[in-house]
Amino acid sequence: MKIRILSAFAATLFLSAATNFPSSAAPGLSNIERDEIQLGYALVSAEFYKKVEPQTLLDGAHDELVTFLKKSGVKAPNVPVLKATDDAALNIRALEREVSNLVALYGAKLGARELTYQAIAGMLSSVKDKYTTFLTPKEYAQLNEGLDGGNFSGVGITIGVDDTTKMLRVNEVLPGLPADKAGVQPGDLITAIDGKPTKGLTTDDDAKLLRGKEGSVVRVTVERNGASVAPISITRAVIHLPSVYSKMLDGGIGYTRLTVFGSTTATELSQALDRLEAQHAKAYILDLRDNGGGYLNAAIEVSSKFIPSGPIVSVESRAGNNTEYDADATAIPPRPLAVLVNKYTASASEITSGAIQDNGVGELVGEKTYGKGVVQSIHPLPDGSAVKITSARYLTPRGRDINQIGITPDIVTVEPKDSRFGEPAHDPQLQSAITYLQGRIAKLGI
Repeated sequence: MKIRILSAFAATLFLSAATNFPSSAAPGLSNIERDEIQLGYALVSAEFYKKVEPQTLLDGAHDELVTFLKKSGVKAPNVPVLKATDDAALNIRALEREVSNLVALYGAKLGARELTYQAIAGMLSSVKDKYTTFLTPKEYAQLNEGLDGGNFSGVGITIGVDDTTKMLRVNEVLPGLPADKAGVQPGDLITAIDGKPTKGLTTDDDAKLLRGKEGSVVRVTVERNGASVAPISITRAVIHLPSVYSKMLDGGIGYTRLTVFGSTTATELSQALDRLEAQHAKAYILDLRDNGGGYLNAAIEVSSKFIPSGPIVSVESRAGNNTEYDADATAIPPRPLAVLVNKYTASASEITSGAIQDNGVGELVGEKTYGKGVVQSIHPLPDGSAVKITSARYLTPRGRDINQIGITPDIVTVEPKDSRFGEPAHDPQLQSAITYLQGRIAKLGI
């Protein structure tokens, strides 16, 4: 992505000017830990979309370290307040020495790597932006898995916590995968997994129980339509989660649901649209509900499937540079289009929603979107952790800044708590989109 390459280059230049001092400046820290402190300071200084004062970064690191030490049982942490200078190299060296001293005092119990993480996390949190955060190696791996559908051994369902029963609810069953073959159905309540009740567990807890070694068997207890069914045994297999689901609805309406804007989403969408075109789709529904976003370039590529030409989004950096991204000439033949949105439609999803609305190629149906009009750059660190930094804001083709505002749909339809996405009889927003498209199909005579 162009904007990310330029930002990373700026941080590299900053680093080259800030790190000309001997590695012995911080005994007790490994080269990797020193590098990560330097990178954290340099990246947030160079990339954050607003100017950041050096003292703010040092204070943030100090406060986070103190908080962490107190939570870890240190009653009176010895963490001196650092005084920033105009020399980035001196500031970084001072912070390294601070962390090095803490390693000498508390490292046997807490570890140099964890103290390093806390210092970096404090610098990032000091800018008071909820999207600018430090990611541990585990968190970064989970983020990549969510965006790119990473391979894991599981059963092939998407899940949520049922609002009423607080038990595990099956939202979708991926066709051809273990749960589908075993007879699990969308809407099933899984009351227990290998005998462990799911009531009160989080989706992360449930996912850990459902995943396991390839070829192993997990036994689930299920309620369906209020009645118990025989326990179901599912043999786990390697799963690669798609980000696009599609099917043909009655009346020749092609339905596509995007769960994320990942690295393969545009390709998956193209394949789905080709299948629906081959089935003579007369109109399309693009479902972006509960889609929290992903890659900027994926939003541009997805939008380009429906917008033949013209602007998709404008990205404005801290320096005031405005980069406009246009449709990439890959649009399908024009058809009536409805885009489903809700309060969890965010970021890249809002880029696509705003582009479609501003270009007049489709109607938005549902509820006001989340309102995330800023762009993050993600930078891996040497040990597999990463920093995520808000590096720019974006505007829709008509120049709308939707940050903390959201996008109001053209057809407002409330989403009930028990809505089942993709099932017209249990999904009023989907039914509204179908009604709108039926009217368009009749008017156009297609």
